[in-house]
Amino acid sequence: MFIVQAHSFKQQARLAITLAWIAGYTNVMTILACGHVTSHVSGTTSDLGRAVAERNWATTGFLLFLLLTFAAGAAASGFVCELGRRRGWESIYVVPMALEASLLTGFALVWEFGSVTSSDRGGAGASPTVGALFLLTGIASIAMGLQNATITRISSGVVRTTHVTGVLTDLGLEFAQFLYMLRDHARQIRASGAGSRAEFSRAVRAVPAHITSKRLLLLASILGSFALGAGLGTVAFEEARRWAMFPPVLFLLWIVYQDITRPIAEIEPSDLVGGENGIDLDDRLVVYHLRRDSGRTRKALRAKVHRMPNLSAWVDRVPAHVRVLILDLGDAAAIDHNSALELRNVLARLKSEGRALVLAGLSPEQYQQLRKAATGDLLSPLNACSDLELAIARGLNLLEGAPK
Repeated sequence: MFIVQAHSFKQQARLAITLAWIAGYTNVMTILACGHVTSHVSGTTSDLGRAVAERNWATTGFLLFLLLTFAAGAAASGFVCELGRRRGWESIYVVPMALEASLLTGFALVWEFGSVTSSDRGGAGASPTVGALFLLTGIASIAMGLQNATITRISSGVVRTTHVTGVLTDLGLEFAQFLYMLRDHARQIRASGAGSRAEFSRAVRAVPAHITSKRLLLLASILGSFALGAGLGTVAFEEARRWAMFPPVLFLLWIVYQDITRPIAEIEPSDLVGGENGIDLDDRLVVYHLRRDSGRTRKALRAKVHRMPNLSAWVDRVPAHVRVLILDLGDAAAIDHNSALELRNVLARLKSEGRALVLAGLSPEQYQQLRKAATGDLLSPLNACSDLELAIARGLNLLEGAPK
């Protein structure tokens, strides 16, 4: 789930909906336990202005603390993700999610062992001590800043999960677009003629498949997921306070587990080029193989449930002087739609840099699937070869016109 940026709409939707409920859950827990929101900072900033105007310096300090911890969480996400990108980690987004699970576990431990002034920790009158108040809200605020920044980076700024103000704004805008889209489709249906049943059916089916309809559903689902999390958090706080933080922590750990245990393909330099026994090629041409990670379980490898690697990170590691990149996909079990979109981004980037990518090990059927999925005219038929020898020959031809 977190291997590469969520290029596809489907993956962005899945990430946003599944994580929005955690934000709603955590936010309502801090409201009930501490009397403060932590998943967003709009109200906190407004309260800060009021506290400063009233010269309430104790409250001002506390509110500044909440703002700084939220920003610290976002900064931690940015630091870890960038570190992972620079070091070539395959799953750069797993670490922030694991950190969030650890923070929410810490929230539960502070509440259980040091957060209340009442001798009855589960009593209705229990309230945090001053120190526990800072710990609880600070931990939750860091976790929410970390989650929001991580999902923002994954979706390239398309979705947020810890606040719904922007979601409602986008929902209103998309609803207006939805109404215009319905009007356009109604005009198409009328223009097709009453007797054209096929045209009528096609126009009707196009409504739910339209991107406006999908975005409208996504935004409504994020809003509903956040509200669902708030409701579940309220019930858990009232009925099972000691175990209330288990659901979000377990869910995050499950996501991390799924991401780690699903086999990931690796990209490694080909042993056919260079060295004592390899082919001596121009250093402006490099050859890489795609292979599965031998450290994964045999059962998973037999099932061929492995993902494409982070192609963008791979290109980052290729030396700048290289003009032609050859990638052997012969060991790839499958190339899904999201991987095809990732490949499209890589092709577009290399084209803008005056470089070329040649794919080896592709069948005609796989090439057509790639073109239909995402790559379009960025992947020339001449740069999609059935075997590695043809790919190297194609790469050498491309080098003839490349600058030295």
